[in-house]
Amino acid sequence: MGLPAEVMNTLYTAVLSDVMDELGHPRQACRPFVRPLDESLVFYGRVRTGLYANAYSVLDGENPYELEIRLLDDLKPGDVPVFACNGPTDRMAPWGELLTTAAMARGAAGCVTDGLVRDVRYIRKLKFPVFSGGIGPLDSRGRCKMVEMDRPVECGGVAVRPGDIAFGDVDGVVFVPQEIAEEVFVRAADKVQRENHTRDELLAGRLLGEVYEKYGVL
Repeated sequence: MGLPAEVMNTLYTAVLSDVMDELGHPRQACRPFVRPLDESLVFYGRVRTGLYANAYSVLDGENPYELEIRLLDDLKPGDVPVFACNGPTDRMAPWGELLTTAAMARGAAGCVTDGLVRDVRYIRKLKFPVFSGGIGPLDSRGRCKMVEMDRPVECGGVAVRPGDIAFGDVDGVVFVPQEIAEEVFVRAADKVQRENHTRDELLAGRLLGEVYEKYGVL
């Protein structure tokens, strides 16, 4: 991702969002309904996209999971499947335990969908970061299907392209456009340091106005 893991591990979605605001990219955070199944997990990685559409039947001999299988089997270490379902939805449920297991075996970093997920107890046991637009028991078969992969999509209200960087934590998910990713991470690391100094001085009794004047973060 352009920065050492020890630096990336100090970042978080709020500071990345702030930096992208400063750079003129204010719509990079998923809408608040996209939430983690396990709030303790953090992930970042390269986006791989799948676009879903409603389905109402399965034809004889048809494999309704064809593109899903192709995408999952092609994942590389550090990839993040991003499944766009035009959520919030009560119909599209593209992710469950078996896709989680397949993604983990390929070295994927996490999953983001604005659709539904199921098999939640088992996914939580696997400690694999999954962010979704809701939870339900439905299978996607006969209800929705992936119609495109590795194309630009919109997920959780954010325009996302393959190769962008997804970052998720308890506050939600942000997508960092690939062409500004290096600058965003460098600026975010600097902002984290200034926030740490601000916190230390506030704990020491300095006034908020004084500390803000000094470090420029809040």
